[in-house]
Amino acid sequence: MGVSRGHSVCMKQISAVQTQVIPRTSDIGQMEVKRALPSRERRSVGSFVFWDQMGPGELIAGVGIDVRPHPHIGLSTLTYLFKGHMQHRDSLGNDMVIGPEAVNLMTAGSGIVHSERSDAHSRAAQSTLFGIQSWLALPKSLEEQAPVFSPYEASDIPAFEDDHVQGRLIMGALQGMTSPVAFPAENLYLDLVMSAGGVFEIPSTLEERAVYAASGAIRLDGLDYPSETLLVLTPGRAVRLEASEDARVLVFGGEPLDGPRHLWWNFVSSSKDRIEQAKDDWQAGRFDQVPGETEWIPLPDV
Repeated sequence: MGVSRGHSVCMKQISAVQTQVIPRTSDIGQMEVKRALPSRERRSVGSFVFWDQMGPGELIAGVGIDVRPHPHIGLSTLTYLFKGHMQHRDSLGNDMVIGPEAVNLMTAGSGIVHSERSDAHSRAAQSTLFGIQSWLALPKSLEEQAPVFSPYEASDIPAFEDDHVQGRLIMGALQGMTSPVAFPAENLYLDLVMSAGGVFEIPSTLEERAVYAASGAIRLDGLDYPSETLLVLTPGRAVRLEASEDARVLVFGGEPLDGPRHLWWNFVSSSKDRIEQAKDDWQAGRFDQVPGETEWIPLPDV
């Protein structure tokens, strides 16, 4: 039997979301942390190999966060807070407090040690902490570069505003703006404060992209998603992001990694042997120390 000329074939629409990840929850002392990367469903998005939401949480007076000195290799850590303050100390001698919407980019390279603690002012009274810490794997050719710490004030970060959307360009380039927060691989990292009904179109230029609503429900191409869920987008298409209610949304991603990465504890490398060497170095005390710190986190048993 023939098909009439008026008949049309209905193609199934490709979903905007390729992978959905529910973060696993753990505690770091006095604060709840939700980890979305790495996960069983997804190991990385662009150069991003680690994604932790800290809080939101309230700390009573006299109590703070105390992440003792620990080492990193082969990556850059990026700390970005919505609320609260955190004191950073590292083995290069840096000692500073990061506040809301500032950026701390610490590139470990061949090796760095740092601590993250509540600062004295935050400990003196009840305080709030809420933010994101992410890790970006360095390109293979730069995994052993010299370590460096690069802080940026909130005023350094380019900002833009549209109807019901206030945005900040943490990394990368967008709409003629370029963030000063530099990383040696093409990437994008956006912070969007969206009022209910606000709309933002996520460009298709980068192959790997993800959306994470730290607060508030969102809608992607007409489908609803809850907050605190990592949504990896389907490549090759622009995606309409809409806030179903007031929301804080992060959009990030980049070009795929230049090969597989191994993650063990705080170490990231393209070489398993390099991670084994880092384990031995930490166990033997061969990493540089953090001035003013006397504690450290022992090498995990597993």
